[in-house]
Amino acid sequence: MKKVFIISVLLVGFLSTTFGQVSGTATASATIITPIAISKTIDMNFGNVAVSAVAGTVVLSPASGRTKTGGVTLPIVSGTISAASFNVTGLGSYTYTITLPSTPLTISSGANTMTVNSFTSTPSGTGTLSGGLQVLNVGATLNVGVNQAAGVYTSASPFSVTVNYN
Repeated sequence: MKKVFIISVLLVGFLSTTFGQVSGTATASATIITPIAISKTIDMNFGNVAVSAVAGTVVLSPASGRTKTGGVTLPIVSGTISAASFNVTGLGSYTYTITLPSTPLTISSGANTMTVNSFTSTPSGTGTLSGGLQVLNVGATLNVGVNQAAGVYTSASPFSVTVNYN
């Protein structure tokens, strides 16, 4: 009986030691995707604008349409009108967020300045790459001063549009 008891204790001790600890295994992996990229294809241009003794604005849509407010006139000879255009490239049908400038951009002709603000885009907020590409168009509002001096106004530095995978 004593031998049976000792054997039983040894078996229980052996079984509890054997089944008291178990291990699992797993593998690790990562997928490196094509980086998202953005490249400008067309610069923004509000075209020809005539001014008066009343301030106004020119709103340039992402589709390159223009509307005016205040004392601004849009002449029949419009000049070059274009929303800024960018190619966004990346992986397949991924989506991405679009961040437009939040601070006004100053454009100048000599000592004379105007500001560009209220940037808008198509698509707006979020885009979807179709086959790894999407065209992103950006419009904005040009703020024209009272009797704004004649000249070709340009920005000293470009504005930034940021895209990032969702």
